[in-house]
Amino acid sequence: MSPAKDTVVRASGCVLWRRSPVDGTLEVCLVHRPKYDDWSWPKGKLKRGEDPLAGALREVEEETGHTAVPGAELRAVRYMAGGRPKRVRYWAAEATGGRFTPSSEVDRVLWLSPAAARSRLTQYRDRDLVDDLLATLRHA
Repeated sequence: MSPAKDTVVRASGCVLWRRSPVDGTLEVCLVHRPKYDDWSWPKGKLKRGEDPLAGALREVEEETGHTAVPGAELRAVRYMAGGRPKRVRYWAAEATGGRFTPSSEVDRVLWLSPAAARSRLTQYRDRDLVDDLLATLRHA
């Protein structure tokens, strides 16, 4: 039985950030998905009954190899995917450790300045999340 076309696909992810180990400047993490040949935030569909924040942290660890401490919830992003509406909830999250291992789902990660990340993100709808993160960190 296929899901109803009007059923919203629930997903969540994080704008993962850290202080550069070289100079202490702010860096954010983007993931490259070879299936779509795009650069995006680490995110994914929620498992049945999964808490959205727990799902966001799970996706970060699966896609980047990093654990993270969640911060403020950022804006949700809505769009159509495969003919169905999709809603992705995002949180700011500070990377606390880990190591990236390439996979068939995510083959590369980049740690970039906020400005460079904004330019590299494939989808324009993802770019406002850079501003959300910066505003959150200013008020922390």
